[in-house]
Amino acid sequence: MVARYVVSPRGGRRAHPDIASALRAAAGRNRAALIEIAPGTYEEHLVAVGEVRLVAADGPGSVVVNRPRGTVLETSGSVCVEGLVLTGRDTEADTVTCLAGTLTLDRAEVRTPGGAGVHARPNTHVTLRDSVVRHGRTVFTASTGLIERCRFTDAADNAIAVIEGARVAVRGSRIEGSLIHGVRVCDAQAEVTGCELTGTGHSALAADARAELAVADCAISAVQGEGIMFSEQSRGSVDRTRVTDARHGIAVASGANPVVRGCVFTDCHDSGINVQTKARGTFEDCHVVRAGNVAVFSTTGGAPEVRDCRVSGGNVGIALTDAGRGRFTRVGIEDLAGSALRVWDGSQGVFEGVRVDRCSQGLDTTQGDGGTTADLTDVVFRDFDVTAVTALGQSRVTLKGVTAERGVVGFGAGEEARLLVHDCDVAAIRVGGVVVYGNAGLFARNLTVNGSEGTGLTAAGTAYLDVADSVFADCAKAGALFADDSAGRLVGCSVTGTEGTAVQHNGRVDLDSLRTSLPVVDEKVHTVEPTPTVINQIGPVFYGTVTNSQFSWNNDNVVQQQTEGDGSRA
Repeated sequence: MVARYVVSPRGGRRAHPDIASALRAAAGRNRAALIEIAPGTYEEHLVAVGEVRLVAADGPGSVVVNRPRGTVLETSGSVCVEGLVLTGRDTEADTVTCLAGTLTLDRAEVRTPGGAGVHARPNTHVTLRDSVVRHGRTVFTASTGLIERCRFTDAADNAIAVIEGARVAVRGSRIEGSLIHGVRVCDAQAEVTGCELTGTGHSALAADARAELAVADCAISAVQGEGIMFSEQSRGSVDRTRVTDARHGIAVASGANPVVRGCVFTDCHDSGINVQTKARGTFEDCHVVRAGNVAVFSTTGGAPEVRDCRVSGGNVGIALTDAGRGRFTRVGIEDLAGSALRVWDGSQGVFEGVRVDRCSQGLDTTQGDGGTTADLTDVVFRDFDVTAVTALGQSRVTLKGVTAERGVVGFGAGEEARLLVHDCDVAAIRVGGVVVYGNAGLFARNLTVNGSEGTGLTAAGTAYLDVADSVFADCAKAGALFADDSAGRLVGCSVTGTEGTAVQHNGRVDLDSLRTSLPVVDEKVHTVEPTPTVINQIGPVFYGTVTNSQFSWNNDNVVQQQTEGDGSRA
């Protein structure tokens, strides 16, 4: 049998004047108790022990319990609170604390000026259902918990903290305005499903100190830091979640390794996916839209696996810097103002089955030292503004089955870079199919250049080219042009067409089994300094018109700005 108690400040037959006296009476009888509380404001300290239900008799919000200092409600046993408003005023004390057993807050409201609104102590279980927590944090310490259909508003630090081995599930809830994190999981486990998080000062969801965090079907918006952050060897998964208007959509750092599937990162101010400091991560079927700086960023030893993803709009597509690594498979990249692929500073990238459309530039290794490598297999570049592939510095770029169509230059290599080309096709190019200059080197087998308005192959400076079994068709100026002190050999190559020359060279080229009906001209050509009518983008002469490009010479650092149609600068 359940013992029933009535609380009413106005008195009445067998009524208790305050809640604390009803709780003392219930504790003395040592049996399950139902305490029905009349509407009103009660200033008291509640201690609930045993099996107790505290119910607002006239429904949620009709009973307010507050206390100027200390904890408002302490529970031990099996306690359920229904419809009460619990207001704390002490920033140093928990407003509600579960010391032992279980606590359920159902259609309740907890108001706290700071500190913990609700605290589940070690070895307890706390459930919040259809409740509201204002200003304070909800803490699970070495405990278990369930949060369903709740709202957490304007927490002074973390709205929900899951720490020290706790295990908590958060479902269908809204978290807004937290000064630090929406949910922080530290050396603990949490599942966050079907939640909305907005306006947090740092990461909306954060996992650190070897935590495990599983996120599914959430919406995150307008956060000052990362939408989701995994760090310090944390693990977990993120599925079908959308992040909008964050600094970084998702960041992975310091050895963390989550699996991310079916997510969308839109209008992130810096990056959509950010992997750094020896972290990893698997990203599948994700979409990054209009990232402000880089859509997918790997740096300082980061090593993501990215498969079946898309990048649309924004500045740079995939960037690897400072010894970043990564493998990218079946990724679609479109409509970027900058480079689709960037590999700099000792980084190593592997790209397979990537498709790039309507980007300013394809692959860029501008700041490539001797440890910088990029391996591209079955990659397609279409409708690029400048160059499909640019290998510079001391980088090494390997192309296998790569296609470049409709741009200014197909493949380019300069300075001391090495470009290795196997079974590749370049078509509909305005200036040159392949351009090599400086002290760079080209090794090409089964290369086809078709329909260049300038040259099929150009070498300048002291570049060296080793090209075999390749075809240069319908190149308006020349199939191959060797200028300055460049050198090399063409073995078993074919030059076809109705205009221009087959090969114009400087006497430093070995022509072995060349097949052509066009003339071969032995006449040394020198590349020239840029003039108003000759535009030099990557070293050698451009014979056509180049638009929407900016150029600089003899600069170690260049800052690029793009002017939009309305006159603003991006």
